[in-house]
Amino acid sequence: MLQTEFDFMLPRGYVDRAGNLHRKGRMRLATAIDEIAPLRDPRVRQNSAYHTIILLTRVITQLGTLPVIDTGIVEGLFTSDLAFLQELYRQKNELSPDETGMVRCPSCGERFQPVDLGSEAEAVAPLA
Repeated sequence: MLQTEFDFMLPRGYVDRAGNLHRKGRMRLATAIDEIAPLRDPRVRQNSAYHTIILLTRVITQLGTLPVIDTGIVEGLFTSDLAFLQELYRQKNELSPDETGMVRCPSCGERFQPVDLGSEAEAVAPLA
């Protein structure tokens, strides 16, 4: 079964206005609209880097005991935590080599895309 949500622990954590530290969170896989919707936001039109803030706000489903994750919270993250979440987002949303059909040679470790020989495979004599 496909895992669509992932727990994480922020390296530093978000400190709310009351001084509470929130480190443990949960992120879901992004959908197409998660990538597209921020492009409509005027803040992104003024500063393309803001796309990351809106995108993470959409996919972070939980952070500590905070009732809601909004752009103000993501804006208030330490830069090391923001970088951590960007990397986690990339890792979880990009296809793995197995999902792209790439394989790794067990002898040399090189990655390559296997060729589907189809019916031609029957015509090749097996190695003795």
